[in-house]
Amino acid sequence: MRIGLTGGASGVEHMVRQAQEAEHDGFTSLWYASGVAGDPLAAMTVAGRATSSIELGTAVLQTYPCHPVLQANRAASVPFAMGRAGFTLGIGPAHRPLVEDVLGLSYDAPGAATEEYLRILTALLRGEAVDLTGEHWSAHTSPPAVLPDAGVPVLLAALGPRLLRVAGECADGVVLWMATDRAVGSHVAPRLHKAASDAGRPAPRIVAGLPVAVHDDPATAREAAARTAAVYGDLPNYRRILEIGGKSSPAEAAVVGNENSVRRQLYALVAEGATDVWAFIVPVGDTGDSRRASVRRTRELLRELVAEA
Repeated sequence: MRIGLTGGASGVEHMVRQAQEAEHDGFTSLWYASGVAGDPLAAMTVAGRATSSIELGTAVLQTYPCHPVLQANRAASVPFAMGRAGFTLGIGPAHRPLVEDVLGLSYDAPGAATEEYLRILTALLRGEAVDLTGEHWSAHTSPPAVLPDAGVPVLLAALGPRLLRVAGECADGVVLWMATDRAVGSHVAPRLHKAASDAGRPAPRIVAGLPVAVHDDPATAREAAARTAAVYGDLPNYRRILEIGGKSSPAEAAVVGNENSVRRQLYALVAEGATDVWAFIVPVGDTGDSRRASVRRTRELLRELVAEA
């Protein structure tokens, strides 16, 4: 099983150590949020130079603050700075409170804006010139002067039908958050694979992110997950995918239970179409020692699942 972890330990030195430990333990990837270290790309580059094979990906960089031409040039530079392949660019339109309240931009048509953005970005990263005048994003330019031989894979944070179609047509797959096995199997995978097939593109990746905690008391584990993930239940995009997955809250969507239960749940996620599991390990316990022990127990099971691949 391909299993990645959440990246973003405090401080660049800790991020490097985290990446080295994850690679040593056999994990296939680390996924960094847009706010890590202010901007994760620089710290990811340092971590990439200190490792040799682990995939380092963004989950996700927000589209609105960065023009797609600039984003393409930034992304193309990362593998060269890392000195190796293994960088994956995950992007997404974020949410109305950030875009409107923080950035002061319009969020009236995120689907259309993201489609234009992705078409510009992926064309440039394929080495193609772009001449597009859109309603939200425009570009009339050549591709980055230098592109890595292995390219830069692009994943889209797509949860709704329109963006799943666009991801299948243009991107290398999707990076999800809060999509359960039911949501992947009934909603994400069918739409994504049809769009990719219709466009003559390879089978796309589905990186499915969920909170994970191995613990003998599922109720206690869900309470811990609620403390770390409750905010997502207030965002319409996540509420919709939770409903599709048959869950009422982020805590209910979390993968919790003893080793056998968590193993079954993660294999069910893969059986429904996920190509990669992105595990956000939730510490459970009332003390620092108990939380650290909980994290070790969860990590050990995830290591075993990676080794079974």
